[in-house]
Amino acid sequence: MPAAPRPFVAGERPKLRGEVAGEGPPIVLCHGMTATRRYVVHGSRALERAGHSVVTYDARGHGESDPAPPGQGYGYPEQVADLEEVVATAVGPGRFVLGGHSLGAHTTIAYALRHPQRLSGVVVVGPTYTGEPASQQTLAYWNDLATALEEGGVDAFVDYIDRNQAVEPGRRDAVRRFTRERIERSEANFGALADVLREVPGARPFERLEQLESIAVPALVVGSNDAADPGHPLHVAEAYASRMPQAKLIVEPEGEPPLAWQGGKLSREIAAFCADLDS
Repeated sequence: MPAAPRPFVAGERPKLRGEVAGEGPPIVLCHGMTATRRYVVHGSRALERAGHSVVTYDARGHGESDPAPPGQGYGYPEQVADLEEVVATAVGPGRFVLGGHSLGAHTTIAYALRHPQRLSGVVVVGPTYTGEPASQQTLAYWNDLATALEEGGVDAFVDYIDRNQAVEPGRRDAVRRFTRERIERSEANFGALADVLREVPGARPFERLEQLESIAVPALVVGSNDAADPGHPLHVAEAYASRMPQAKLIVEPEGEPPLAWQGGKLSREIAAFCADLDS
């Protein structure tokens, strides 16, 4: 079995708590909004067994990390600055693979545009940002979800998502369970998460999709069929893959749970992608 993960703390204001697991070429993974570091590959250790050092951390205001200090927020300049702190602490010099889900996917792209020389590859799972400002309807959804979390805690948060996401009936119980487990890991940060929910959906990690054309490293883009995961539209993943010059798009077979929900399968896809980088 791989050795136990090694915890680290990066940065000062806020302190970002994470862990490094395994030995070998580094992979840094960034989680999605309201999730924690566990919810990128869901506890899978396949990347460690494949010979990688896997760096994960809780974003500001999530999990075990501190909320944003007074005068700061949760937008992408802050997310990238935090990632820079994590890289300096847990990776050091040299190139590495960077990946993330949803919010983490957008942070990955923003970092890649700022630091192209640091990366040997990128993994983009479930992007949602289209290069256009968020609609008022979208912002209202996230604001109301923040209010539900503030006023009713975990139960209200889960119920709101259940009512408003058009998930297939056969997957509702699984989505409710997954949503509850994820949000409960950030219970100490519910006030900060409400701020995240109100700020991040309107933030812009970059200005235009055309900017993705400058990302010259190999990229793995992971999409989901809309029937299973309507919150991460497949057409957005397809747009990212079409813009990045060396991108490959993968999607789960029809009828299967999204790859983003299957830590073992997703890890094996990432490991295969990384193996191709070295071949």
